[in-house]
Amino acid sequence: MVRSHSTTVSILISAKSILPRRMPELDTLRGIAVLLVLFFHGFHLTPIHAAHPSAVTRLFLLVTAGGWSGVRLFFALSGFLITGILLDARSSPRYYADFYYRRALRILPAYYLILIVLAVVSYLGIADRRVGWPFLGLSAIYLANMTAFFGVVSQYSVLWSLAVEEQFYLLWPGVVRLFTQRGLLVVCAVLLIGCPSLRAYYYLHGYEAGAGYTWLVADSLAGGAVLAILVRGSLRSPKELGFVAIGVGIAAVAIFMAGIPYGIYLSRTMAGNVVRQTFLNLFFTTLVAAALALGSTRYGYLFRIRWLKFFGDISYGLYLIHMLTFDMVDHFGRRVVPWAYSTAQEFPTVVVRFLVGSGLSIALAYLSRWYFEERFLELRDRAKSTPPVAIPTVEEQPAAS
Repeated sequence: MVRSHSTTVSILISAKSILPRRMPELDTLRGIAVLLVLFFHGFHLTPIHAAHPSAVTRLFLLVTAGGWSGVRLFFALSGFLITGILLDARSSPRYYADFYYRRALRILPAYYLILIVLAVVSYLGIADRRVGWPFLGLSAIYLANMTAFFGVVSQYSVLWSLAVEEQFYLLWPGVVRLFTQRGLLVVCAVLLIGCPSLRAYYYLHGYEAGAGYTWLVADSLAGGAVLAILVRGSLRSPKELGFVAIGVGIAAVAIFMAGIPYGIYLSRTMAGNVVRQTFLNLFFTTLVAAALALGSTRYGYLFRIRWLKFFGDISYGLYLIHMLTFDMVDHFGRRVVPWAYSTAQEFPTVVVRFLVGSGLSIALAYLSRWYFEERFLELRDRAKSTPPVAIPTVEEQPAAS
């Protein structure tokens, strides 16, 4: 059931007191998320030879080893932003049409472009990675996270999270339209409890509990969705949102501390497969809530960092292209400086590889954002319908991983 128009207006006005029309703090978080992924893929997907690493090297590798978790921050942001967009538009007669039209123009051009580029690069043989038609076909219909069901190897792994996002976009609008806000909170609670339970079931029965199946990771999206619902309902001020952030943060720390004796930081343990993801979901939900709560205060500058916002602006393209760029750097590097590419590379060589690969990735992502993706965004904004009241809006970036 959808609320009456007057009730919807009152909720939006209430949300306006918490949410400004622009939220640059979330762009900063998006920048943090993509850099976490970039550093992880740059330093932890290639063997490094370091017989006697320095303390600085060990610390650097330890810190960047957790970069894979950046995808959870992307999911928390996506759950918050998309749920908010849908809630604010529930009374619109073009609810579905507007949402899917705007999502398609924001995501699909760059997404299908990378699939074409992967096919061309594989055909020309200018990267060591080969991406076959079966994988590209499944990716084209947003099943890159389920290739194992079809006996297909995931040949460009970063696309798994985009598949989760697309499946979320396909299903969640119907859920938001169907349920009241209280009902949505119940749905989110089911996801927050059900996904860890499924991960535990998978682990205990010898399945891959850390797989990127949507039903195993949807709790990452649900945490952000809960925030979007609360700021449009029971929460009336940034201070109240701050108390929520503190409460969720305490819960995250408690879960992590409880999991330490059971190896929460080890992927082969039960805690590492089940509890660690729950901790990360709560932690990143806390981070989003803290950014929103502090954004309108004198401490808002902590979440308004210009260079991180730059990375947030290009995060989608950067996420899509960076692994292919690293592959191409390796391909040509083996031919130009074969002595640098042994079974395991020296750490300085990996640093140079990272600087070259990430530099090219950033340049390509910048060009994509402002000279390719922007053309489609102009079409989207040209067709933007006028809402019944002034509601908070944000740049509708997709969450990448």
